[in-house]
Amino acid sequence: MKEHPDGPAIETIGLVKRFGDTKAVNGVDLTVRPGTVYGVLGPNGAGKTTVVKMLATLLRPDGGEARVFGRDVVRDPDAVRGRVSLTGQYASVDEDLTGTENLVLLARLLGHRRADARRRSAAMLDAFGLSEAADRQAKNYSGGMRRRLDIAASLLNTPDLLFLDEPTTGLDPRSRNQVWDVVRTVVAAGTTVLLTTQYLEEADRLADRIAVIDRGRVIAEGTPGELKSSVGAGAIHLRLHDTGQRAEARRLLEKTLPGAEVALDSDPVALTARLTGDGSAGAAAGHASRALAELAAAGVTVSDFSLGQPSLDEVFLALTDAEPGTIAGAGAGAADPGAAGEGVPAAGDETDRNTTSVKEPAA
Repeated sequence: MKEHPDGPAIETIGLVKRFGDTKAVNGVDLTVRPGTVYGVLGPNGAGKTTVVKMLATLLRPDGGEARVFGRDVVRDPDAVRGRVSLTGQYASVDEDLTGTENLVLLARLLGHRRADARRRSAAMLDAFGLSEAADRQAKNYSGGMRRRLDIAASLLNTPDLLFLDEPTTGLDPRSRNQVWDVVRTVVAAGTTVLLTTQYLEEADRLADRIAVIDRGRVIAEGTPGELKSSVGAGAIHLRLHDTGQRAEARRLLEKTLPGAEVALDSDPVALTARLTGDGSAGAAAGHASRALAELAAAGVTVSDFSLGQPSLDEVFLALTDAEPGTIAGAGAGAADPGAAGEGVPAAGDETDRNTTSVKEPAA
C-alpha cells in the first residue's frame, strides 16, 4: 500500500476557467483524500471534464488554486504530471495494433527498455483479463475490453492519482461492471482515483465521497449516504393483501405520517409514502414502525413492505433544476463536450447557486 505523506491528493480553492465570456468552472472547491475514489457527478456541460483537464495540467486555470499532492498545477506542472495519469472519455488505443503492441509502444514512450516494456505489458494484460486477446488487434475488442486496455495503458507507470473521465460512457452493463472491478483493484493497490461520471449508480457503487457539480459550481458534497439523507428520509413502499383496503391505507398513512406524500402506484394493491423531515435512517425506521402499527390496528393487511433511502437521482433532482434523465447517462453520446465548449450555460445564465455542504457526523 502506498503512503502519501504530503497531504490531500487534490485540493482546489476557488478554481475558475473561462471560455470567452462564460465561466465554465466557477469557483470549485475540492479536497480529495489519498487512497480513495472521489466522484464528480453532474450532467452534460457541468464542467467536470474541464476540472479534470486543469488538475492534469492540460488546461491552465484562469483563477483560484489547484494542488496535487501539494504541488501547484500552474507553478510546478512537471511534478504534477509525474504523479498522475489520465484516461479520457474515449478509448485512445491504436485500433490497428494488438493489445500487446499498444502497451509495449506506450511503455517504450515512457522510457522503459524493450524487455521491461514487454514484461510490464504482459503483466498488465494479465491483470486486466486481456491475456487471451493480447495478439488480437484492438479494433476487434469489445467496448469493455478497449476501456480496460485504455486503463491498463494509464497504469504502465503506476500513478499516485488516476483521473477517469466518464470511463464507462456507452458501455453495456457487463462491461461497466468489469471496469468497476478494475477501479476497485487500482484503489486497493493505493492509487487515488478521481472519477467523473453521469451514471448515478456508478458514483454510488464506487465513490467514497461525491461532489455534485452543476453549471461550473459544486452544489453539494459528501458521502453517498450523506447526500441521500440530506434530501429526506426516503420512502415507505407497501403492497396490500386486498385492493379494497388501499383507500383506507392511504388515509391512515397520511394521518400517521404528517407531511408525507402518499401516492397510489400503478399496481392496484401498492402505494408509496415519501417521507419528509429528519433524513436519518433511525427516524425513517421509526416512521415506518408507527405506520405499520396503525395499519395493523385498523385491520389493513400488508403483504409486502420496504423502506428505501432516496436515490442519487432524487438527490440530484432535488439540488438542481435538471429534468429527469439528464444525469443518468443515456449511453453513447452522453459525454461532456470538448474543453472549448464544456460547462457553457445558456447565454446570460449566470445564476448563483448555494452549495449544500454535507458534513460527516462528529465523532
